[in-house]
This record gives sequence, structure tokens and C-alpha cells, in this order.
Amino acid sequence: MNFSSKKDIPHSDLLCGRPDIRISKEPHFMLLLFSIIFVSGMLRIILRNYEPAILTILSLLGFCIGLLGREFNQMQQLLYPLLKTNNYVFITTFLPLMIFMAALEMDFHILKKMFWQILITGITSFAATFVLISYIVLKYNMYKWDLQSCVLFSVVVGITDPLQSVNPLKSIGVSKILIDIIRGESLISYGISIVFLEAFRSFIQWNTVIKGFYIIGDLILAIVGSLIVGSWSAKVIQYMLADIFGDTVTNVILCFSTVYLTFYIAEFLGLSGVVALITLGLLLDSLSFRPGIDVTITKFLFMLSFSCQSFIFTLIGIVIGCEDITQLEFYNLIFIFILFVAVNLTRLITVLLVSPLLLHSCCEFSWRWGVIIIWSGIKGSFSLILAPDIHNLNEEKVELPQMFLIYVLAISILTMIINSVMLTHSAMTLGLCVISLPRQMAMQNAILHIQEVIENRIILSKTENILTNIIWSTVEEKTKIDCPDMPLDFSENTEDVSPTDEVLMEEARLHVAIIQMSSFESQYKEGNLTEAAARILIGASKSYGTVQGKFMSIYDVFSYVKARSWLMKLKSVLVFLSYHKDKLHFLPSGKSIFRVHIYNIVFSDEFQYTGYIVTILYIYPMILHLWSAVRDFYVVGLIIVNYYFIFLCIIEATLKIIIMKNKYFHHSWNHLEFCIIVFGLIDIICVHLVRQKPRDIFLIQCSVILGFLRIIRFLRIFKMLLPTLISVTDEQIKKRFSLMYCITKGYIQSQEDTKLLIKQISTRETIFQELYEILEMNRRDAVTELGLIEHECKEVVIALKTKQAIRNVLGKALKNLRFLWSRGIIDKIEGNKMNKLFLAKIKSLGNFPMTIPPPTPEKFLHNIVWLENKDVLIEFFKEKAQLACFDYGDIICKEGDMPQGIYLIISGMSSLNGSFLHFGIHPKLREQAKLPQTFTEYVTSGDIIGELSCLLKREVGYTATCETILQACFISLEDLYEGFDVFWSFLEDKMWLKVALNIANQYIKAGIMGEELTYQKYLEENNVYMENLSSYSELTIYDDTMQYVLIVFGSVMNVATEEPYFAPSLIPPTCRQIQGTSDINKLLIVRKEHPSKNEGLEKEDCESDKCNQFCRRFVREKRISTFDLNWKGQTATTCPVASTSASCNPEDLKAKAIPKI
Repeated sequence: MNFSSKKDIPHSDLLCGRPDIRISKEPHFMLLLFSIIFVSGMLRIILRNYEPAILTILSLLGFCIGLLGREFNQMQQLLYPLLKTNNYVFITTFLPLMIFMAALEMDFHILKKMFWQILITGITSFAATFVLISYIVLKYNMYKWDLQSCVLFSVVVGITDPLQSVNPLKSIGVSKILIDIIRGESLISYGISIVFLEAFRSFIQWNTVIKGFYIIGDLILAIVGSLIVGSWSAKVIQYMLADIFGDTVTNVILCFSTVYLTFYIAEFLGLSGVVALITLGLLLDSLSFRPGIDVTITKFLFMLSFSCQSFIFTLIGIVIGCEDITQLEFYNLIFIFILFVAVNLTRLITVLLVSPLLLHSCCEFSWRWGVIIIWSGIKGSFSLILAPDIHNLNEEKVELPQMFLIYVLAISILTMIINSVMLTHSAMTLGLCVISLPRQMAMQNAILHIQEVIENRIILSKTENILTNIIWSTVEEKTKIDCPDMPLDFSENTEDVSPTDEVLMEEARLHVAIIQMSSFESQYKEGNLTEAAARILIGASKSYGTVQGKFMSIYDVFSYVKARSWLMKLKSVLVFLSYHKDKLHFLPSGKSIFRVHIYNIVFSDEFQYTGYIVTILYIYPMILHLWSAVRDFYVVGLIIVNYYFIFLCIIEATLKIIIMKNKYFHHSWNHLEFCIIVFGLIDIICVHLVRQKPRDIFLIQCSVILGFLRIIRFLRIFKMLLPTLISVTDEQIKKRFSLMYCITKGYIQSQEDTKLLIKQISTRETIFQELYEILEMNRRDAVTELGLIEHECKEVVIALKTKQAIRNVLGKALKNLRFLWSRGIIDKIEGNKMNKLFLAKIKSLGNFPMTIPPPTPEKFLHNIVWLENKDVLIEFFKEKAQLACFDYGDIICKEGDMPQGIYLIISGMSSLNGSFLHFGIHPKLREQAKLPQTFTEYVTSGDIIGELSCLLKREVGYTATCETILQACFISLEDLYEGFDVFWSFLEDKMWLKVALNIANQYIKAGIMGEELTYQKYLEENNVYMENLSSYSELTIYDDTMQYVLIVFGSVMNVATEEPYFAPSLIPPTCRQIQGTSDINKLLIVRKEHPSKNEGLEKEDCESDKCNQFCRRFVREKRISTFDLNWKGQTATTCPVASTSASCNPEDLKAKAIPKI
């Protein structure tokens, strides 16, 4: 874009061409610059960020300063450095930042989906403006500009400002797709304009006849090169900003400098810096920055971008004020009005031409969107910064060059004021920013939920002694939230008519997509999701979110990412081509010493590598053979080398045939070697015949063709590279498996997060139920895929799970460190050192191994939470446990059968299908509890089957079916209760606590919306314990020590109001006394954080001491042997290890044996 270089300008002049000979002794350019920035900031405060008015006032202020510069010498000395500066300096200073900001706000996924539509719209807009404005200026302009001036003026005036054109729409609720279409069309038309100006400059410089072809070639090279430079810059900036050791200042400096480096590097290479920056901005998003830094960088760049716009408008005003404006006439105002009408007319023509395409490709496009696109042709800083170059690039200098600036500035101000007002008014009038009835209902639900939280907080605050003298009526009045005023949709006569289920469902689907994208971003910021997985999931959500009635499933995500099948096929082909040496199969008998000697030669590594070396050495003769300029000097030598090569190949094949005999041709590489020999012999014969008959054309052609076929001899080198290629392909497959696992895990978590919020999305029962079923079905499908991925590549999944566990632990430790640091408990210097220590550990996870071999079955006992990794307990159950194996489709346990024991899954996946999940609620109360009639869950490696049934000694509530080959560690019911007797009651209580926490995390977390972090913090600090409540017994809850009380099994009722609470649910803080209404009622109580933790942890210490006493007594009695169970030696006929319990009969255990493989 170097169209403003010094050699293009004939003499040193002002931006408008008027020379100035005064020399400033004390230029105060920085005073002027910071004064402009200060005034723009004050105007933002006074005018409430209304940018059209701010920029208009700044241009008028600049005009007044220019008038003063013409009259007073002191003012001219202030303006002198500004006026004598080449316009190229301003372009390369202000333009990169504004272009980058406009591209950064563009949604890349929408651009990717609608690229061709936006590209055609941008090209059409440029062409319509180019033709119409050029014709009007050439026909009606009183100054009679030449054709070049008219063309350049039309290109500059036709540029739509990508920042100002969407500003009026961003805050009134217009569709994001419409905004991105307008912004994308503006960026593309601006890029085309810049490329056109560069081509115009090149057209002037080229003097050859065929200069058009050179210009087209340069343009193609410049565009492709700029795209490459922009994409590589995006990779570099993503790598730099992803460093966890980078602080905010460093990241802002790197991002800011990379923008200008990209622009200047592209310009230095003769490419388009604007196209490179557009590419850079489009490829960056919130995931490209370190979590928490994206907002800071965006605000900083926005501040600089607005400062650049303010300076450009003021600068153009100053230049116009410095020029002679006495020749302005009333006709100039008329011509400005004509140009304003023409600019909007070109937008109308553009919309009419591209409407069929947009109607066909975008389901939301309508004539209302077309009206908005027509009024969105706002001009601004992007046109003004290029306006001085109309005069500089033109070969024939016009008489009044300042008219270029006046016309462009006038059109920019008119479009900013009039078009922005019409844009907002049209959007309001046409109903594009109205809040639909479903969205109103969703907002009302959210407000009611917030009001309920506020009321509960007030009720709790009233109980605090220190707040008893507060006027609570005033508090309730001031904290009452009313629904804000919203533009309602009265386009249809829908008074007193509720929206249909289809409308509500579609609106709920959009809310689900937004919640899922928010979940993906939060998972990425917490470190639970990789950047690649988060980018894919967000991209898939945006892609399928525009499809009406479509809920994104895990299969849609897999199809979006174009799964791993081609890698698997490539590996299969490489494995098929690999050379397998079956030594034992070809081992000769000891009687033939000659064949034994040949066998040792053929199947040695030296023999293989000798063949590779000979092939590599033949590369030089092959180059001489194909190089016609030197081939004639080495004809005899090349023939001799060819003889030797074929001779060595014959010896190699002969030795292999002696050993392999007729099985020599069963290997694909032997086929290639045999073909090389056959073609080589034919080649030798042809060369010999050619030397005998040098004038035979047919023999010469055959010899030439066979000479080129010698290239197949180098395919043998590929055999040497096969192990490396297989290893690289296998590594890529593992990375793909890791990515797919992260994607599936993140998708499942997003479904869980969405299920917590569907009550706030819609209160209509039918919509809620349908949403819940869709989300649950998608979650089950994702869990199934997760289990299949885990079964298909265990080592990769184990490594990934271990890495995520380390990352989560370090992340929580880092949060605790920052909390202590913020409270002053840890000094700043010590905190910095510890912070760097944790960050170094997190960064080292980048070198974590891709695969980890699965642990042995006995080590899985250490993963059982209620064993607490105590050696005595593990040794006890190791004696009792046995290995159980199941095939695909086997049934582990049936619904209604009595439990046989618990199964700790070592590998594989099982589905749990039950007809009724009652949570221990009394049969008479189950209908009132409204529990789901059926349920389906999936369990994988590390999960336990049958815990609750064994604790209750009741029938199993589900049927467990193997979805893959499954291996499990089985502990019988008798052995489990023997452990309860030995370690009473510590072990049973810990097992109940683990089951209760699972139920709470799975079902009750939705009841504590807004306090999940507090709840999670209490769980991490082990401030939980269980309470048993029998039928008709009463219990006082929510005293000074209780934070949450959750019913996880059974049911209770409020003694004061007789309101029932069924498991699983959270009992509200307003309830003070409860009574059990089922046979067995289990309460999970979360304690408050106490200033003195000795008192708070007294119960835990007691339980721990009790456990240690039982363990020591058990060891003293020598009831635990040191027998180490041989897990691998068990087979289908192996009898389980006999229990020490007197009631356990080995024959009965054998009768209950599990099918084994």
C-alpha cells in the first residue's frame, strides 16, 4: 500500500498541496496531539459516548484551529509539523490499529459459514459504488475533474467504516448475524479498495505493453502472501499470549506491537498490510488470549482506536481550515446532497442484487434486514485517512485539491449522523430489536429467581443479632426488582395470547446454545478444556445454532471436526506396507548348513541396510542420467553403474528366494523388487540394442521411457521410512483421541450446566420436560461415545485424566494461594515465589506423556474413596476381591435381584437402565415426589456398581449391561459386611458419605444456583458429615454450624408448615425443624467455616482415631495376611477366595460366580 511514498509526490507540500515556507523554531506537536485526546475524552463524558456527535465536533474544532493557523503565526508554528508530515505516516500509524479492531470484533465462525455470501456482497457494493459515484462526479461536478480523479474519489467515498457502521446496532439487541454481515461486507469492500489503489499505483508505474498481466499476477501474489503473513502472525501471537507466566503489561505490549509488526512486515515484502491485519484479527478470539486478559487487551486497543479516529477527524478539519475556502459556493452544498443520495442509492442497488443469494443461504434474512443494510453505509475515518491520496496519486493535479477533503468529510458527517439515526429508528420500527414473548418470559423467570434469592438473604439476615435494629421494610422496598422496560413485539395481534410451544421451544434452543458456549469458555478458563477443544465446540455451537430446531449433539460435533477416520486408514495402509520378517517361519533345518548361513544373512539388519545404502548411492547416477546437459559425458559410466545395480538386486532376490521359496511373492515389497529387476533387464537390453541400431526411433523411445521408470527404484527407501511414518501417524492418532476425549468431556459438562438452568429458560412444564429429555438424551449419547473412546485407547485417556487431575489440583491450590495473598496472610514477595512455583508446575504439564499404561487391578483399590488409601483396609479387601471379566452384552446385575456385591470397573463401560429411581422414598409418597419413571446412566473405568444396594441390602434398582468388554474388581456382599464388622462403624459411614456426595453433586447442585463456589469450597475442606433420621424422628437444622442441609435418601417434612422434601433436594434455610417420613432418611450436612478449625474438625478427628484403633487392633490379631493376590492368574474356572466369615460357603460363592473371560 505504498502509494503515498515520496517519489509519488512531486514536491514537498501540505496534505492538500499548498506549500508553506515558514519554519517553526519550537514545534509543539505533542501539545496538539494530547489536547485532541483530552477534548475527545471530555466529549465522551458530556455526550454519553455518542460518537457521531463527538467526531463532528472534533472536525469543527479542527476547522477552527486551521482558520486560526491562517491568521496567526504562533498557531501556524503549532500546526507546522502536522501539516508538513507525509500522509503515508498517518496511514501507517492510525490505519493498522483501526483495521485490527474491526476484524477482531468480527465473529470468524459466522464469516466462515457465510464467507461466499459476504464476499459477493462486498464485491457488489464496491462495484456499484465505483460505477455510480464515478459517473455522478464525472457528469455533475462543476470542477470537471479528470477520469483518474473521479475514479479515485469514488473508491475513497465508497469505503464503509466497519467500526461506525455497526455501532448503532450493537446496543439495541439486533441479531449478531446481521451485525457480522455488515461488518464483514465493510471489511471486504475496504480490502478491495486498498488492493485497487495499490493496483492503480502499479498501473501508473508499469510501462510495458502487457502490464495488465503483471498487475494481476502481483495482486494474486500480494493477496495470498498477505493471508499467509496474517495467519502466521495469529499463530505467533496465540503462542506468546498463551504463556501462563506473562503478565498483563507484557501481553498488552506483545499484542500491540504484533499488530504493527504484521503490517510493516507485509508492506516491506511488497504485500498488503491491510489484508494481513484483517486475517490476523479474524483468526483471534477470546480463546486466543490467556484467561482474564482478553478484556484488558480489548479495552486498551479500543481506547487507542477511538483516539486514532478522533485525531483523523481533527486533522482533516485542520487541513481544510488552513486552505482557501472562499471559493465555496451554494452548488457545493447541492453536490454534497447529491453524493449523499448516491451513496445510499448504491447500498440499495447492492441489496437488490444480493438479496436472492442471502434469502437462499440465510434463513433469517428478510426485507427488514435489507433495509438495515441499506442504511448501514456509514463513512468515517477509513475514508478520511485515504482522502489526501486522491490528489497525491493523480497524475493531473486539480486546481482545488481541498475539495476532495471537503466532500469526503461532509459525506462522512452526514452518514454518521443521518444514517445512524435512521439505522436505529428502522431497527426499532421494523421490530428487529424487540424482545419476543419467549425472551420476555425468560427474563421474567430470571428476575423472579433473583428476587427469590434476595428475599431468602433478607430472611437469613433478620436472624443475625447484629442486624436486629435495621428497618427491614425499607430494605425490602429498595431491593425489590421490577422488570425493565423492554420493546415489546406488537407486530401481530397477539394480545392475551400466549406463545405456542414451537415458538417457546425455538427460543429455548437459542438460550441452550448460548449457555453451552458460555460453559465451554468457562471450562477453558478453568483449565478443564484445551484451547483446540474449546474452539471446536464453540465453532460447532455457532454453526448449528443458526439451524432452526437443531440441538447440537455429540455426533454433530464429530462431523464438524471431521473425525479421525483418515488417520486410521493411513495407519492401516502403512502397517500393510510394512515389511514383516517372519524368521521362525523360514528357519531351515540343521542339515543344510548352506541354507542356515544364507538364512542368517537374509534376516540380518546389515543385509537390509546394505540394500538401502545401495539405493541411496544410486541417486547421483540417476541425476546424471536425467540431466541431459552432462549425460553424454558419462554414458559408459552410467551403463556400468546400471549393470552393477541390477546385478546386486538379482543377488538379493536370489538369496531371499532360496530361503522363502514360493512364499517370496507373498510380500508386497518383494513384488516391487522383482519389478525393478524385470524393468532393469529390459532397460539393459534396450540400451544394448540402441547402441547396435542408433537410428531406430522405436528403440530410442523405449529406452527413454525405461530410463524414466528407473525412478521406481527409489521406492525402496520408503520401506526404510515406514517405521518412522507409522510412529508419527500413531502419535497423531493419539493426539486426535485426546482431542476427541476433551471435546466429549467438555460437551457432557455443558449439558450438565445447561440442565441446571433450564428452569430459568422456560417455566412451561411441557417445554421444560422436552428440553430435559433432549439434553439427557444428548448427554447419554456423549457418555456412550466417551466410554467407547476410553475403551479404544485406554493409555491416552488415562494420561489425559491424570493430566487434568493434576491441572485441577494445581488450579485450586493457586486459587487458595491468591486468596491468602489478597488477605495479607502471605507476603507479596513470598506470594510471587509460590505463584511462580505453581505456574511452573502447570506449564510443565505441556511435556506430560501422551500415554500412560493402565494400572494393575490391585491398584484400583487405592482409587476407592471410602478406603481412604489406608494400607490396612486395602490389604483386607485385596484378600477378598477377585477379578471379573464380562463380554459385550453381558448382564452384570438385573433389576429386582438381590445384590451379590460391588463391582469396581477397571476397564470398559456399562449402562445402568432402571424403571424407577425412588431414592428410598416411602411408596405412599412416591407419586407426590414426581420422580422420573425411567433413567439411564453410563459408568466407566473407576466407577462402582452396586454400592447403594449393598448398603441397604435391598434389590438392585437397575440392570447393568456391558456396552464393551468389561473388567471389574468384585467384592462380595459377605466380604463387604465383614469389613463393616471389623472396621465398624467407620467404613460404613464413609461409604454412605461417598454415595451421598455423588447424589448431591449429580442432582442437588441446581438447587444452590449462585452459591456453587461456596458449596464447592466447603466440600473441598471436608466440612461435610451424615445424619441418620428414622421415621417420625425430629431434628433441628440450620443452627450456627450448618451451611447447607441436603436430603439425599428418603424424605422429610417441615414440622412447622408440614411441607414435604423428597430426596434428592436441598432443604431451604427457612426450615428449622424436620421430621423423617420414610423408613431410612439420610441427610448430608455441610458445616460452616469456623474461625477455630479444631472445634469444627473434632468429629473428623474422632472418626480418624476410631479407624486407626480398629486398624491397629486388626493387625495385632493378625487377621490380615500378607498374601498377594495373583490377579492375572485367575481364569473362568477359578473359584473366588474363600471368606473368613463362617456364613460364607465356597460352593455358594462358586454358584454365584461371575462370567469370566
